[in-house]
Parts: sequence; C-alpha cells; structure tokens
Amino acid sequence: MTDPQASGLIPAWIDGQLTPVDKLEVHQRGLRHPAVSVFVVQGDRVLMQQRALTKYHTPGLWTNTCCTHPFWGETALDCANRRLDEELGLTGLTLCAVGQVEYRAPVATAFGPALTEHEVVDIFCAETAGDVTLCLDPTEVKAVRWMDMADLRVDIARHPDCYTPWLKIYLDQHHQMIFGDAVSHQAMSA
Repeated sequence: MTDPQASGLIPAWIDGQLTPVDKLEVHQRGLRHPAVSVFVVQGDRVLMQQRALTKYHTPGLWTNTCCTHPFWGETALDCANRRLDEELGLTGLTLCAVGQVEYRAPVATAFGPALTEHEVVDIFCAETAGDVTLCLDPTEVKAVRWMDMADLRVDIARHPDCYTPWLKIYLDQHHQMIFGDAVSHQAMSA
C-alpha cells in the first residue's frame, strides 16, 4: 500500500463519494473534504501558530494551534493527535471533540491564483494547566505564541490579513461551540 503522506492524497467528496484526491487538486477545484482543527488553551489563552513561509497556501499567516487533513481511513481524533506531534512536538494532551463546522473560503497562495478551502472540520480542544514543551517542524510552523482570547479578537479586527480565513470564521461564527463560556470542556479520552 502506498504511504498516504508520501502520496499527497487526501479524502474528498466527488459525486457524493469519499475519494482519494491529490491535496493541491482538492484546493484548486474547491472540493469538499474532511479536515481537523485543534485549539490548545490555557485558561483564557490559546496557543497560536504562524504557518511556515513555505506552505503553498496562506504562508506566514497566524492560525489556531494545529489544522490538517486526515489520511485515508484515519479517524479525526488520531489525525489531531498525529499533527500536534508532527507540527509542534505536543503529545499526551487530552483532546475533546467540540463539534463539526463546514465552511468554504478562498485562501491566498504563494503562487498564482487563490485556492479554495471547502472543509468539513472536526474541531478539538485541549486544556493545559502549565507550560508545554514544543518542538516546531520548520516546514510547517514559523512561530508560535500564546494569546489572550480578548487580545486575539482585537488583533484580528485590526489586522485581518495576518490571520487565516478559517480562524476568522471559527471565532466569528463558532466561538461558543469551540470555547464555551469558560474555555473548558469535558475531556474525551485520547
């Protein structure tokens, strides 16, 4: 069997059926596809990542802790744990599934015309009480920072072009579902 990571194929719906498709083609055609987003929080602060400058879309923009596409046959929870480790070196967090969001948005590219994200996203949160040790993959992440949620909202309003479209959608339309009132959730075992 071909290594799904090496093949560049991700699941996408074509004519109502989930089909393996090249990741770039998925975004060029704006195909609806599964995705995962993770928010790691500490009280009212959220761990943000700045996407690597080598990313083929939205390079250098700030976004939530981690976001990606599951491999063929990979569960959303397994995908979220895998990418936290691969991108940030984060392991051992207890992820809580908080809901699913579907959105469609154009995304800027480092080359040529804009691409389209049309994602059905399983969103997870993890709360940490203390410092976390990070080991960033420089091909994925340029920088990280903890941001107070109120400061994040103000900064997005002042500098919207510095943030990914999906982060703005999550915070504008799904904040309550993701963070609730106290930014905490009943944990789901990882």
